[in-house]
Amino acid sequence: MVTAPLWQKTQDSARLLGMEIPEISPEEAKGRMGQGAVLLDVREPMELRIASVKEALHIPMGQVPDRLAEIERGREILCMCHHGQRSAAVAEYLAEQGYAKVANVSGGIAAWAAVVDPSIPQY
Repeated sequence: MVTAPLWQKTQDSARLLGMEIPEISPEEAKGRMGQGAVLLDVREPMELRIASVKEALHIPMGQVPDRLAEIERGREILCMCHHGQRSAAVAEYLAEQGYAKVANVSGGIAAWAAVVDPSIPQY
C-alpha cells in the first residue's frame, strides 16, 4: 500500500502547480462514460464486493502508482471511491503524472448509488 506521505506530497505539489481537479456529479460521470470516459474505482477489493459499478476499472488507491500502464492516457479518467476523498487524491496524482483529462466523482459510490443506480447497496 502507498504510504500517506506520497499522497500528501502529491496533493501539495498539485496545489503548488495550480492544478484544479474538477469535481463532477455521478450523473455527469455516467454521461461521460457513454462518451468514452473511464470510471476508475480506487476502493479496496472488500469494498467492491459490497458495491460496485460493473463498467469501472478497479485499481485500489495503493496500487495506482505501480499500475499506471493500465490507465489509458488518451481518455478522460473519472476517479471514484466511497465518498470522494481518496479518489480526489488519486485524481491529483494522475494529473501530476501527466494525465490531461482527470476528474473526481463527487460523493463517490455512495452518491452514485443514491442518484444513478439505486440497486447498488449503500455501506
